Amino acid sequence: MFTKKRMRPVFWFLLCCIYFPLQAQQLKPGFDPKEYFELMSLPERGDSATFQKEHPANFSLVYVSPEVGFFNQFAIWKRNDGVGVIRIRGTIPKDVSWLANFYAAMIPAKGTLQLTDSTRWDYQLSANDSTAYVHVGWTVSLGFMAPYLVKQVKQMYAEGIKEFIIAGHSQGGAIAFLTRSYLEYLPGMPEDIQYKTYCSAAPKPGNLYYAYDFESITANGWGLRIVNSEDWVPETPLSLQAKNDFNKINPFLNVDKQLKEQNLIVRWYARSVYNKMQRTTNRSVRRFQKYLGRFVYKISRKHLKELKQPAYVFSNNYMTCGTPVILMADAEYHQRFPFDGKNVFIHHMPPSYLFLLKKHYKF
Repeated sequence: MFTKKRMRPVFWFLLCCIYFPLQAQQLKPGFDPKEYFELMSLPERGDSATFQKEHPANFSLVYVSPEVGFFNQFAIWKRNDGVGVIRIRGTIPKDVSWLANFYAAMIPAKGTLQLTDSTRWDYQLSANDSTAYVHVGWTVSLGFMAPYLVKQVKQMYAEGIKEFIIAGHSQGGAIAFLTRSYLEYLPGMPEDIQYKTYCSAAPKPGNLYYAYDFESITANGWGLRIVNSEDWVPETPLSLQAKNDFNKINPFLNVDKQLKEQNLIVRWYARSVYNKMQRTTNRSVRRFQKYLGRFVYKISRKHLKELKQPAYVFSNNYMTCGTPVILMADAEYHQRFPFDGKNVFIHHMPPSYLFLLKKHYKF
C-alpha cells in the first residue's frame, strides 16, 4: 500500500517529467519579429565596456572575441531565458574587412585551408562535398574565428546552455550561414544543441547545392534570411550558371548524340551556337576566378601574410538560401529613406530594416 511518505518521491518524479521538458525548450521555429529586433539591438562594434552599456536589458555579455582574419569578430551573449546568442560582426570601415567580401572565388564546401604557417583548418560545410561550393573570403573569415567560437559554445554547453541563436547582419549574416553549417558537421559537438539562425541583409554564401544542404539542416523555420526588398546586397555576389553547375544527370550529357541525329545544316548551326554559349560562360568564370580570386588573394596577403591560396572550383553559381522573410518597402518607406544619388547603402543599414520590421509587424 502506498503511504503519503512513499508517494512523495513519485510525485516529484512526475512533476519533473512534466515541468522540465516544458521549461527546456525556449527557442521556437519560424520568424519571431521581436526576437529579431532584440538581436539587431545587440551592439556588434566596440569593446567589452561599450557592449556592457549598450544592450537590451534581458541579455548579458559573455565573451567578445579578438579581431582575427579580415578583422572579423563575434560576441557571445546570454539571454535571460538561458539561450546563448552568437552575434557575428559585419563589415567595418577598413579596407581589409572589405577584402573578405571581394574575395569571392568559390572553394569546395569541404576541405582544408592553410590559414598560417602553423595552422591548417579542416572544415565541412555541407554533407555533399563534391558539388557544394562556398565563398572563399567568408570561409577564411570563419576559419580564423572558429577555434574561439567552438570553445565558447562547448563551455556554455557544459554550463547547461543547449540552445543557441546564430545571428549577423550583412557580412555577419553571410558568415552566420557558414557558421551554422560548420557547427552541424563539426566532429565532437554535442548532438542535442538546438540552433536557430537569423541572417539579416546577407549576401549569397555559396552555390545551389550548398543552399540545398543549409535549407535541409535548418528545415521547418530554423534558418531565416531577412531581406529589405530595396536592398541590393543580398543580390550579391554576381552569379553565373555554366553547364558544369547543373546536376550530373541533365540534358547536356547527350548533346552530341542528339546533334548527330539532326541533318548536317541543323547540326552545324546548333553546335556553333552551343559552343559559343559555352565558351562565353567559361570565359566569364575564368575572369571571376582571376579578379575575385587570385587578384584579391594577392592584395589580402599584405595583411594575412601566411595565408596560402586555396584551389578554386570552376564555378561562380551563387544562390540565396534560408527561409526568406521579405520586408517589402512602400511609399512611406521611400519618404523616410530617400536615395540621394550617393548613399548606395541607405536600404542596407539596420535602421531601414527595423523601420520595415515595425511597420509590417505592428510593434
